Amino acid sequence: MTHWRLTGRVLWLALGIEPGAAAEESTSLPPVTVPLPPPEVPADSPTRRDPSGSITVIETREHRGEAKQTAELLASTPGVVMIDAGGLGQAKLLNIRGASTNGVLVFLDGIPLNGAGGGVDLARIPSAIVERFEVLRGAAGTKYGSGGLGGAINVLTHATRRGAEISAEATQGSFGTWLAQVAAAGSLGQGQGLVMLHGAHSSGDFSYPYNDKPELPGNPSVQRSRENNDATLGGGLVKYHHSLPRGWSLDAMGELSLESRGLAGTVENPTPDARQSSQRVSSTLRLNRSLDPGIEISGRGFYRRDHLSFHGGYFGSGLEEVDSAVGAEIGTTAAIGGWQQLSALVNVEYESLQQAASPNPSWFRGGLLFSDEILLFSGRLSAIPSVRFDRTGPFNGISPKLGALLTLPAGFELRGNVGSAYRAPSFLELYVAQGTLLPNPDLKPERSISADLTIGHRTSVSSASVGAFSSSYENLISYEYYPPLLAKAYNFNSAYVYGLEVEGELRPSSFLSALIGYTLLFSQNLRDDPRYYLKELPYRPRHKLYARVSAGPKIARAHAELNYQSSQFFNRTETLSIPARAFLNVGISSQVLSSPEVTASLEVKNALNVQTQDLDGYPLPGRAAYLTLRFAYDRPATKNEAQRHGDSHERQ
Repeated sequence: MTHWRLTGRVLWLALGIEPGAAAEESTSLPPVTVPLPPPEVPADSPTRRDPSGSITVIETREHRGEAKQTAELLASTPGVVMIDAGGLGQAKLLNIRGASTNGVLVFLDGIPLNGAGGGVDLARIPSAIVERFEVLRGAAGTKYGSGGLGGAINVLTHATRRGAEISAEATQGSFGTWLAQVAAAGSLGQGQGLVMLHGAHSSGDFSYPYNDKPELPGNPSVQRSRENNDATLGGGLVKYHHSLPRGWSLDAMGELSLESRGLAGTVENPTPDARQSSQRVSSTLRLNRSLDPGIEISGRGFYRRDHLSFHGGYFGSGLEEVDSAVGAEIGTTAAIGGWQQLSALVNVEYESLQQAASPNPSWFRGGLLFSDEILLFSGRLSAIPSVRFDRTGPFNGISPKLGALLTLPAGFELRGNVGSAYRAPSFLELYVAQGTLLPNPDLKPERSISADLTIGHRTSVSSASVGAFSSSYENLISYEYYPPLLAKAYNFNSAYVYGLEVEGELRPSSFLSALIGYTLLFSQNLRDDPRYYLKELPYRPRHKLYARVSAGPKIARAHAELNYQSSQFFNRTETLSIPARAFLNVGISSQVLSSPEVTASLEVKNALNVQTQDLDGYPLPGRAAYLTLRFAYDRPATKNEAQRHGDSHERQ
């Protein structure tokens, strides 16, 4: 896992002004103070938009050969909890710092993926297309708009490059699982291009313990096999980068994702014939220009279309919905006088939902962001005030935020934020009946007020940080009993969440690295009802620990990682709970050739074969093994290619 931090000292360096001994070179460590982001970080990444934020960057190349899904990679971040329906391709949701899954924004190369339901199923984002994840923890509404109560996730796909690179990877493993991908990238005409195809399948027929007579004390469990838990995924990615005259650059991306999966249901209420299929088409076109000194302007347009269909089980003869969105944004950043950086962004979006037997709602979204970064005390203190105005359909929202970053002696830094965010109700909550769930057009937006304070320290081979956070939530939306047999969405709930986050990383050499992340989370339901008042919120474990150690040269590199979660309730009265669990994953990889690269990897997940479940009765897979073979050929850019593409970065 690689982490980057951008500080206000960038402004001094952009103008050629040396801020003094506080300026240091960037390194691959947890969030720390460094003068410049790596060249491949785009201008609209969280590390550029939010210098004082708690941001973790996860590089997928460090997990090659480990058969990890998107949600598994993201769940290693402090403050992030995964909710898992069990098995490859099955639903994976995340909450951040206690906010609901609807309160986390997800972007694919800047394209908003939060659709009609508000939340994002991360199982539909294949890790094969991802180069890195950027996770912003804390109120993200100021930077990203309605929905960022707990944070935001930016999913960045593989970059184009000069020269030529061809790669292929294939994985075979437990439960009838296979994964495959092939990609080519390199110089194309006057620019650089990339094309990738990927696919995956799992039968999902793992065994799990089941108590068929729970009314009998001491009744032994029997082993059953999960049925209708298969999933098949596939898709492609196309990208192109072109440098234009007068400092302009053009980036285009197109992505296709296809999926079909069984919906197995809970252990107690299986659904052997319920199915889901989906198709997503997304594309974006971005223009960017960097001007000297310290001025940057950019514009982006995007399109996304999600087609979901359900049939069988509780869906009966079938249900289809198509969620479409098209939008654009224009932003600019300017360094002024060597001590201030001003940013402004305006965006518009049109979203619509189509269903055969329901209203077909649509609305416009619009947002206007102003941000400032003021440098004080020779750049050692950065103050970052910002405010965003949003209009989402009939709802208006204002999201202010104040951030600060202080560089201290001896490698220490202190950063803090306080801000507010809001989430407009989704199409489904407002207008669309979903089986026994009724909409409510009178819903109000959810709101949050958040604060955090983090102290960090770094050396040339290590870094560590400890941070405290708190959030209060109002007008939370939940489905409540609506006689005689239905449930309806209401604003009824308030909650308070607070806790600690700890991160540390050690890289004494290229042969050894260690990483640890810990979260302590307290949550309280503040609804004025004795059944729920001061009870813990469901699916918010008190303790969460992730630890990883990697050691060895490329010819024989081994790793082990531990994922621990304490017990958690899955109802609001604290009467039903999921037991604590600890998953141990181990693996080894061997790069047998370097040019071309040929690497073989073996990964064993849940090596101790822990039998447990998530949600309210969805069993999780036991021990599983995966064997991966990777081939890659990399040709550096020729002299002619380098001259043709000028001085642009090799990776775009």
